[in-house]
Amino acid sequence: MEGMPPAPDTSSAAPVASPPKRVLLAAPRGYCAGVDRAVVTVEKALELYGPPVYVRKEIVHNKHVVQTLRDRGAVFVDETDQVPEGATVIFSAHGVAPIVHEEAAARSLKTIDATCPLVTKVHREAVRFANEDFDILLIGHEGHEEVVGTSGEAPEHITLVDGPHGVDNVSVRDPEKVVWLSQTTLSVDETLETVARLRERFPALQDPPSDDICYATQNRQLAVKQMARDVDLMIVVGSRNSSNSVRLVEVALEHGARAGHLVDYAAEIDPAWLDGVATVGVTSGASVPEILVRDVLAFLAERGYADVRPVVAAEESLLFALPNELRRDLKARTGVDAASVRRDSNEQSPSSLH
Repeated sequence: MEGMPPAPDTSSAAPVASPPKRVLLAAPRGYCAGVDRAVVTVEKALELYGPPVYVRKEIVHNKHVVQTLRDRGAVFVDETDQVPEGATVIFSAHGVAPIVHEEAAARSLKTIDATCPLVTKVHREAVRFANEDFDILLIGHEGHEEVVGTSGEAPEHITLVDGPHGVDNVSVRDPEKVVWLSQTTLSVDETLETVARLRERFPALQDPPSDDICYATQNRQLAVKQMARDVDLMIVVGSRNSSNSVRLVEVALEHGARAGHLVDYAAEIDPAWLDGVATVGVTSGASVPEILVRDVLAFLAERGYADVRPVVAAEESLLFALPNELRRDLKARTGVDAASVRRDSNEQSPSSLH
């Protein structure tokens, strides 16, 4: 048309550059102090007593760790009646109810309790409040081993509240004498929402003496929150029965990640997930050895994601002592009291090798 300027010549225009590929790597991630303690407990027990060493339930919720320990001679069982009389049995990091200790004693089992000290803290809180005749509202996931163990400390006083949707069904004897406790591996945000809804129904609801959700769970979620809006894809390394690993995917999606997946191994990553993706976030649950994260980073580097940038949310330096039963036997054998244990999960240790 007359008067219209000629269309610009785009035949030689430079193509639009794709955004650079990069990885945001969460810190902290992977092993927490309680998991490290539990895994080392099984390793040391195998060295000290020789295989087989029996472990009630999975020592931690990670497929790779469990299989590696199984290959070394650990025998994982569901209940104590599957352990030969007089044998050694280790209780997992998730804790057990008092009746399990009684069952083990009845079978003359040598027990080593690898319950995470932070879970033990919740057990003690349950006993204390039950002794004071409180109704205890335990926020957690039905059937999770930690919840089963805590509930067993005071079954007549504890009511499980499985998230905000479970609040309406709660009934108590005395609304003026109610306290809440929680599973240690929950989503911080969902737990706070559940507590807020409980307090609407029970204004006198008391808080636990200190935070029940463990420091490692909170730190790993905090790192994911800081990363989420900047990533197109969040990859969480962890097993599907790991509550804290599953929560990390949920937290990522809730805080802006456009996609998120949970994988045990790098080989489970679908390359199609990377289509159109510039920034990948990577983290791992609290029971995941670092070697599995390095495998994921290598997988991504081979596909152009070689630029890895850390996102540091907190520093962790907590140490836990090995279980007293194991320390006693180690000292008798070696003359050295292994008061505390910390193995960097980056090391090529038996629990971090394929």
